[in-house]
Parts: sequence; C-alpha cells; structure tokens
Amino acid sequence: MSLPVILTIAGSDNSAGAGAQADLKTITALGGYALTAITCVVAEVPGKVSAIQPIAPEIVAEQIRLSCAAFPVAAVKTGMLYSREIIEAVLAALPACPLVVDPVMIATSGDPLLREDAIALYRERLLPRATLATPNLDEARVLLGAPIPDLDAMRDAGPALVAKFGTAFLLKGGHLRGSTAIDLLFLRDGAVHEYAAPFVPGVSTHGTGCTTSAAIATGLARGLDLPAAVGEAKQFVTRAITNFLRWGSTDALHHFAPRA
Repeated sequence: MSLPVILTIAGSDNSAGAGAQADLKTITALGGYALTAITCVVAEVPGKVSAIQPIAPEIVAEQIRLSCAAFPVAAVKTGMLYSREIIEAVLAALPACPLVVDPVMIATSGDPLLREDAIALYRERLLPRATLATPNLDEARVLLGAPIPDLDAMRDAGPALVAKFGTAFLLKGGHLRGSTAIDLLFLRDGAVHEYAAPFVPGVSTHGTGCTTSAAIATGLARGLDLPAAVGEAKQFVTRAITNFLRWGSTDALHHFAPRA
C-alpha cells in the first residue's frame, strides 16, 4: 500500500492544536503520509504564545532535502517560517510540486509569528512560487496593504492579490463572525469559488488556518483539482470545529471527528 506523501514546513506547537502537529493529524485523517520540517519550537496554548525558538536555517533546509530525497513528496505546505533566514533556506530547498503557502504572520491570540523584515520575502519570492496562498484576513490585509472588513471587500481583494502575486488565493471569512463562515477561492484564470458553512459560536481554539492549508495540500497530493481540494478542506475544518474538544476553559479542534 502506498499513501500520497505531503511535507509540512511549519512550527512545532506543544498544545498540538496548530502548527506541524495539527498538520500531522489533518494529513493522516485525510489519507496522506505526513513528513515534517520544523522551523521553530513554539511554547503556546490556545490564546497565548509565550516563547519562540527558531531552528537554525541550515537544519530546516536539511530536513527538507533529506525528506525529498527519501520520499516521493507529492505536495508541500508551509506554515510558520518566522524569519528571513528561514524563508531563504526553505526557498533554496523546496521541491518541484504543488505548494500551499499559509502566510503565518499573526496568531489567533494576536501574537506576532513573523519578523517584520521577512514580509518582503513572502511578497517577492515565496508567494509567486505558490500554487495557492491561504491568508486569514489580517494576513491578507498586510499583503495587500488595505483593510478587508467585510465580504464585499473580500470580493475586491481577491483579484487584486492574484494580480499582485500571480498565484491563486483563498480568503477565509471566519473572522468576520457572521452567521455563515464564507471562504472565497480566487483562481489565476479569474474564476471565483465560494464555500459556506455555519459559523460555530462559543469556540475558542486555534489552528484552523494550519488545518485548512494542510487539508488542501493533502487533496492536491491525492490528485484533486484546487476547487475540489478546497471544498474538501472546508468540510474537514468545519467538522473539526463543530465537534471541538474542551478541557475546562481550553478548546481544541477535533481532527478525527467522525463524518456525519
């Protein structure tokens, strides 16, 4: 038996709700074999980031090179890259396959996860190599240089981002906090796909962006086209939120929630 292989290049989250740990759960749940290249060790729980220790860039690059030499990597996703030096190392080692870039800049808690001087490298070199970028609205605002306060602004921002960076964009509307969480996929050919699911109130977790991008990369590795991979990811994330886990005041996504 052979499973499609997906490499996640991301930070390590000790609470296992986001980062590489969330990616491992997602890829496994969706029928892939997950490899990891760890970029940072992050001490965090939902709602709080207390410490970040970056991994040496040469070690990040070697993790990628070694994995790609030993396994038939069918798709890659990037998450937290943190610094200019790590992004440069990743760019030098990336294999030629579908690439989903989750431009992790700001945690759900509001804590910064990307150094200011690294943003230019996202704009100039990483995003143009991507098959798809999956920013949340705060990250899309930074990339675009304009606020995106509502669904109409999302519809305007998508084509502008595609034109600016030459890649497809998925804009996720969950942070708008309406009764429906609407995501919009903007393709390079001008097509737009809309994905809607009920907004689940009262859940305070993290890792939805990591989970979404990992799910999309897994779909691409399994041979789905981009709209189908995004649709599957939307269903998966919605199920993980709806069936969330709770310990006291701490919530977590349920990556292995059964299908209805």
